[in-house]
Parts: sequence; C-alpha cells; structure tokens
Amino acid sequence: MPLFTGVVPPVVTPLTSSFEVDYPSYQRVLEHLIENGVHGLFVLGSTSEVVFHDEATRRKIVEFAVKIAAGRVPVIVGAIDPTTDRVIGHARDAQTAGAAAVVVTAPFYTRTNLAETIDHFRYVREAIDTPLIAYDIPVCVGLKLDRKTTVTLACEGTITGLKDSSADDGNLRYVLADTAHLPDFFAMTGSEIVVDSVLAMGAHGVVPGLANVDPAGYVRLWEHCQAGDLTAARSEQERLCRLFEMVWVSAARTSGGSAGVGAFKTAMRHLGIIDTNVMARPQRALNDEEAAKIASILARPAYSAGLDACICTPRENQSAT
Repeated sequence: MPLFTGVVPPVVTPLTSSFEVDYPSYQRVLEHLIENGVHGLFVLGSTSEVVFHDEATRRKIVEFAVKIAAGRVPVIVGAIDPTTDRVIGHARDAQTAGAAAVVVTAPFYTRTNLAETIDHFRYVREAIDTPLIAYDIPVCVGLKLDRKTTVTLACEGTITGLKDSSADDGNLRYVLADTAHLPDFFAMTGSEIVVDSVLAMGAHGVVPGLANVDPAGYVRLWEHCQAGDLTAARSEQERLCRLFEMVWVSAARTSGGSAGVGAFKTAMRHLGIIDTNVMARPQRALNDEEAAKIASILARPAYSAGLDACICTPRENQSAT
C-alpha cells in the first residue's frame, strides 16, 4: 500500500491581530480536522502561508501540530524555501519534531532547470531519514515538475509521493500510469473541484484547502469513491464545487492566494473555528462586505446541505482585525 492515502488537508495557520500565530485557534483547527475524520494533516504548505513564517515560528508550528495530533493522524510538513540548504534545515527540523514525511517544492527565485531540480530533491533526501514528497506547484515556484522528472525521482526512490497542485491532470495521469509498478508510491491532487475524477483515474488522495471549512464533506467524497458509488461521489463533489465558489468573493480586490486562503479563514471565523481572518502581510484579509458574502454562501441550503455541525458555533461578522 502507498505510504499515505485519503484526505490530507493543508492546514490553515490562524493569526492574531498582531500577525502572530494564534495557537488556541490553531488547536481548534487541528481538532476540527481530526474529529471530522481526515487521514492526515499537511502543515506548512501554501494554504498555511508557509513562506511568511520564519525558521523559529515554523519549528514551533510543527512541534505544536505533532503534539496536538498525538499520533491520531500523520503530520506531513512542508520544508519550502528557495534554495537547497535552507530546505534541508527546515526538513531536519521537521524530522526532529516528529513529521511523518517532508514536502518539498522545486527551488524558486533562483533560476534552476529540471536537471538541477532533480539534484535538489536528491540532496534533500540524502540529508534526512524521513520520506520525501514532491510538491508540484508551478504557479508559486515558476517551474513545472514534468512527467519525466517526477517518474525519475519516484523510480530511484528519492521521493515517495507527489502532491500535484499544477492543474495539469493529464500529466498526473501519465505519472500515475508510469509509477503503477511502485507499490509504496502515491500521488494526490491539490485541487478541490476535480477530486472524484482524479481519484477515478487512480490518484491516492486529495489535499484540499477547502477541507479546512468542510473536512467531513471531503471524507464523504473519499468514502463514496472508495465504495465505487459514483453517483454519490459526483453529488458530493458538485456540492463542494459550489461551496468552493467562496474563493472568488474578493478576487477583484486581492491576490489569488489572499482570495483563496482568505476566504477559508473568513468562513472558519464565521463558523467559530478561529478568532480572526487575518492574513500574513502584505496579503489582504477579506473585509466586512466580503465576509457577509461568505456567510451567505455558508447559509445557502444548496451549498451547506452536507456541512456537518462544527465543533464550535457560528459567530457574528467581525472586521478583518
């Protein structure tokens, strides 16, 4: 069996009004996810605003997440930075803290090619004993992990899995076919809205940011797919697609990252999971008008019909800070 399967949300990192990590809210996020049946936690990914946190803060976040998870689910940790030696430092910290695996992107800002990117993953793997997962997210790093690169790294044992946020499902399909003979290798999609179709073509799981808002919905979707109930899976996926429309509420005023993660934080604040929807600077948080639109999306029967009761209670709309 592959090392990891199922629903592994990229965990939102809640912040205080002074831009520090809000650990009481963070604990509620982690418990919200675990109690709703997710199969793992991806800490310090893009949805976690990883690059905005310094080394000491990242270390504390990982230690806290591992402590709260307490072995109930594996904690997978992003070691994301522009250069190899910085990544190795983060990866070693994650390993020491008890990470079940480390997630690494291609180098960014520095202008490397695919050959140097392969070397990058090899250097990181040589430096740690923890399994290494490749993170394909060209929109953030400026380089696509193509089929040949990914399969090379998988077949030689450098990486044990792939988190694909490239929106290139065709490439992912070829990777799945090319690695089908590797019993321990897995590939997961980072897309919230094509989970049913990607699982149908052989993917091993999903890493959906929207699961911070509705983890139970993605667990149901996973279970429907595992049971072969395609009708139920399609129905749940389409409900989640409608819920996902919250990411466009602030798109005219904010960046793509702010619009997406900001929408999730705003929804989680409304549900009482976190205390603020503050974003790391210079990202913009959603304002009161946008927050009201998020609340209306959560309240629509057609959108919220499958939302399970949150571990907390809804709160009135608040300002961004």
